[in-house]
Amino acid sequence: MIKERKHRLALNCYIGKVRCTFTLCVQNKEPLFINEEIVNKFNQILKEELKKQLIKNWLYMYMPDHLHLIVEGETEKSNLWKAVVAFKQKTGYLLSKNGYSIQWQKDFYDHVHRKEEDLKKHIYYILTNPVRKGIVNKWEDYRFKGSFDFDLYEII
Repeated sequence: MIKERKHRLALNCYIGKVRCTFTLCVQNKEPLFINEEIVNKFNQILKEELKKQLIKNWLYMYMPDHLHLIVEGETEKSNLWKAVVAFKQKTGYLLSKNGYSIQWQKDFYDHVHRKEEDLKKHIYYILTNPVRKGIVNKWEDYRFKGSFDFDLYEII
């Protein structure tokens, strides 16, 4: 079993017009995001939670055992932490209700963007993740990626 770490940033770091990269891992690296039905259900919940908190989505990437997100608050009241935690709770409940033994890892990894150049660097790194893992030859061929608010091809 993988040891879980305690979260390091204060919750107020996630409030307002802040941009952050999150990585949410499946417990024990179980391959969960390998079929379109699960990804579509999770995306629906993700989109709802981001909308509730007035958060724009630069990128989502469902790898088999983890999810990458780049999100940004649109207002001073946007709460990235609240949206991510609500997403994990609702999708965890969905898994449990449907008989899956797979669960999320307790916490998540994040990086608050400090500079504008962080955005393209993070997007490119995440988009090329399936290439580095040998899943596809070109990031464009990977199915479980996208953005609710931007055209990835224009960003890159």
